Amino acid sequence: MRKLATIRVIEEVLPIEGADKIEKVRIGGWMCVAKIGEFKAGDKCLYIEVDSLLPIKEPFLFLENKGRKKTLIDGIEHEGYRLKTLKLRGQISQGLALPLSSFPGISENVGDDVSDFIGVLKYEPPVPACLSGDVEGSFPGFLVKSDEERIQNIFNDMAPYYNSRLYVSEKLDGSSMSVYKYQGEFGVCSRNLRLKENETNSFWRLAHKYDLKNKLPEGWSLQAEAIGEGIQGNPLKQTGQDCYVFYVIEIATQKYLQWPDMVKFVTDLGMKTVPLVDDNFIIGSRTCEDLLAMADRKSVLNPNEILEGLVFRLYDSTEKITFKTLSNKYLLKTEG
Repeated sequence: MRKLATIRVIEEVLPIEGADKIEKVRIGGWMCVAKIGEFKAGDKCLYIEVDSLLPIKEPFLFLENKGRKKTLIDGIEHEGYRLKTLKLRGQISQGLALPLSSFPGISENVGDDVSDFIGVLKYEPPVPACLSGDVEGSFPGFLVKSDEERIQNIFNDMAPYYNSRLYVSEKLDGSSMSVYKYQGEFGVCSRNLRLKENETNSFWRLAHKYDLKNKLPEGWSLQAEAIGEGIQGNPLKQTGQDCYVFYVIEIATQKYLQWPDMVKFVTDLGMKTVPLVDDNFIIGSRTCEDLLAMADRKSVLNPNEILEGLVFRLYDSTEKITFKTLSNKYLLKTEG
């Protein structure tokens, strides 16, 4: 589960050229803008990540002039202030750092997740009608949701793998779908729900397109990104709709197929994997900033468009060892 709001330490405070009211602070791999003099290196703070939806109350009311957003979570509509990537005085700012004194009673233990304490939710964009479908039930407990952690949060945790072989794929900006066949049941899911079979639903249409009810072996699941017309604004300007597989999982063991095995499995189904960028990548001495900069590039699927980001995974592991980097150019273009 993503920790949207955590107790963190200000690692560095840096000036912003030409700014007399704001400066930038570094928190792990994140850089965000704060008021001048609000923090010094070593201070604890509450750090809230981008994609958060903040409650409409103090100390967040200063965001009112940015407007409010609504999101639907488990069928309930919530309204609040969405945090997104911004550029202020030439400085990219991602997230919000606030003094602990603004939150009486909050934990002061570094690393604690305080999302519930302050009422932060994850902002989810509206689901297009073609993807919503009729709900069959909740997301199956024997499947694992597909979220990858951003490199800004786990760069130091990847140290044991700095010299390991990774493969790098394009992160597609669409909608995640899971398909499974387990204990005689075939199912199709959106990110959070199991969906009834329905030809008006894009996920089910894609499952039928590849005849997965018949072709997917018993005991296996695959996760893919559905993209194209009518999905997330179709940023790569694709014709029609299609899906690209990024995980194949043996359900009973929860083991993930290694890249070469996954390519064969997916090809045998007549499907496509997510676009490959590099199948022999070593982090080595690269910094977090170096890895983030790699994401500012053109898409493999459509070289005329900026890609959303990159996903890095251990090449020869059956465990889920992975992280993502999102393109700041893409975020500023789509969120601004």
